[in-house]
Amino acid sequence: MLRGERVALRARQASDLPVLMAELYGDVAARSGASSRPWVPISPSSRKQPYDVEDLPDSLACFSVVELEREQLAGESLLWGIDMHNRLAHLGLSIRPAFRGQGLAVDIVRVLCHYGFVVRGLNRLQIDTLADNEAMCRTALAGGFTLEATLRRSAWVMGEFVDEVAFGLLASEWTATPSG
Repeated sequence: MLRGERVALRARQASDLPVLMAELYGDVAARSGASSRPWVPISPSSRKQPYDVEDLPDSLACFSVVELEREQLAGESLLWGIDMHNRLAHLGLSIRPAFRGQGLAVDIVRVLCHYGFVVRGLNRLQIDTLADNEAMCRTALAGGFTLEATLRRSAWVMGEFVDEVAFGLLASEWTATPSG
């Protein structure tokens, strides 16, 4: 388990799946903005669950996020597109509605940076998000990331093309904090 000041990142458990499916995947608008794939309905009994971590490729490292004060599942986070040759990865997170707006995202990002830079030995981490996702843009900047690019009208989200932004952080720029 990786611990920050307010959150811990742990292995995904079977009991996490129904909560993540209902509260994160079930929010069509939020999920559509968070994924490059189109939202499709998935039966709760389906063997293909987007939060299932069995048989993941080496390019993914998925975590469940636990809020430490209440010891409750607060969401999910991951490093994706892990490229050990170029020593880079992208990071992502999604927080359950009841835990949003409480400042957990920056701590999650810091713990993911610790995992990427210290545990995995990566040189670069990147956050890609929609340009209008103000919360994630603020989180990236607060986590030490630099806005590097705007990709104009590069994402199809809920019937329209929208801009994406890319934030980057190098291991040499990262400042370890008590949470990472």
